[in-house]
Amino acid sequence: MATDAQPIARAGGFYEELPAGCGAYKFYLDGAWRESSSGKQVSISNPTTQGVAFRVQACTPAEVDLMFEAAKAAQKPWARTPLWKRAQALHAAARLMREHPQPIADALVAEVAKPRKDSMAEVIRSADLIDYTAEEGVRYLGEGKLLTSDSFPGNERNKLCLESRVPLGVVLCIPPFNYPVNLAVSKIAPALMAGNAVVIKPPTQGSVAAIHMIQCFHRAGLPPGVINLATGRGSEIGDYLTTHSSAGCISFTGGDTGIAICKKASMVPLQMELGGKDVCIVCADADIALAARSIVKGAFSYSGQRCTAVKIVLVENAVAEELVDQVLEGVRQLTVGSPEDDASITPVISKSSADFIESLVHDARAKGARLRMDYRREGNLIWPLVVDDVTEGMRLAWEEPFGPVLPVMRVEGVEQAVAHCNASELALQGCVFTRDVERAVRISDAMETGSVQINAAPARGPDHFPFQGFRASGIGSQGIRNSLQMMTKVKSTVINLATPSYTMG
Repeated sequence: MATDAQPIARAGGFYEELPAGCGAYKFYLDGAWRESSSGKQVSISNPTTQGVAFRVQACTPAEVDLMFEAAKAAQKPWARTPLWKRAQALHAAARLMREHPQPIADALVAEVAKPRKDSMAEVIRSADLIDYTAEEGVRYLGEGKLLTSDSFPGNERNKLCLESRVPLGVVLCIPPFNYPVNLAVSKIAPALMAGNAVVIKPPTQGSVAAIHMIQCFHRAGLPPGVINLATGRGSEIGDYLTTHSSAGCISFTGGDTGIAICKKASMVPLQMELGGKDVCIVCADADIALAARSIVKGAFSYSGQRCTAVKIVLVENAVAEELVDQVLEGVRQLTVGSPEDDASITPVISKSSADFIESLVHDARAKGARLRMDYRREGNLIWPLVVDDVTEGMRLAWEEPFGPVLPVMRVEGVEQAVAHCNASELALQGCVFTRDVERAVRISDAMETGSVQINAAPARGPDHFPFQGFRASGIGSQGIRNSLQMMTKVKSTVINLATPSYTMG
């Protein structure tokens, strides 16, 4: 693991130009890696050791201006580039990610404490996403539509409307710490394929993984200015980026910051994936073994630091004890330790995150919840915990822990579970376990949440599936085709004929 701000070992010089002589990683502007004129750096902590893992440049507002200027200048020529050539560039970037994955994966281990195996899987999944986007973009964006005027009452066939999709301009992409590569390319690839230019602001924890990923686009030969990367603390340049007059679209994944962005954005298309309190409803007729296995995986993968993690189980009383016993058995099989050892549970991202999770546990215990195992914490590492008998008066019933803590609420019936789901402001995903397919569909229809999985834990993928949240969990829908659609707008060209077209012949 990289510690004491030392650059990661670089594969065959492919990443050699990224760090400056002082060890701080550079930012990317107009086709070149640069050092900031601020002379300042931002330290990135290692969640496991709590020491400094890396340093990156602290970009200035003036450098952000230069990024948007470069993006605006490069966007129009890029939009005129044939679709197949744009696709070629994306395929080249994906190929380079597969050929040089280790430094990206190593950065994920060091910056966000993601297990090694999962880190490598994120890199490969991201390359797959880029390839699929290139192929889907050629198909979808290559389609047009022809409308004839005589389909509307009172009109002759003397007008032909050609409808096409055109880019928005410059897309600002802001991914989160937990998937700084995958959720970056889920924004970048459709933006570029649609003919937009990109400015990306990676999360502080996750910046170096994103920098290595952008190097693949750089080496793929994208024209200078088409993609630019700003590093620095969101508290210092975040508002400047999200309120920039040259941002033609904002695609953001994160938490409460997204709500603030929505309030400040003006006439800018938004794609927002925010927090989730993903409910898992377990009916009395469910396959309990399947439900328990799915809950353990869904709640504790990557230490629960996923927007699609199971955040609360609502189980009918008749099977509650059986379910909890099997969940506990599964949780006891999880390993706890460092990401280098591929432990199931690794440290959460920061001390403040660990403190917040701990406050939710203490609140629930003080109000009568049962901790079904001892609460244990060392630094940022929190052992997996099942909190039983959670009630609606506890914070854990409503707030998102974003950590390895699973609340269980026992309910009299499914109606009570659905009512709890629909009362939450966070409505990203949910899941239902039942052997009755008709019942599953009825429950899904009643749940006011963006996506519902039947007999499986919530999940984002496959990446071409629609993905969206309701209420405070988001705006707009993701998934590759949905993102291509969102990052373009409709353009109509109307041809006026001197005489109706059907009069010929």
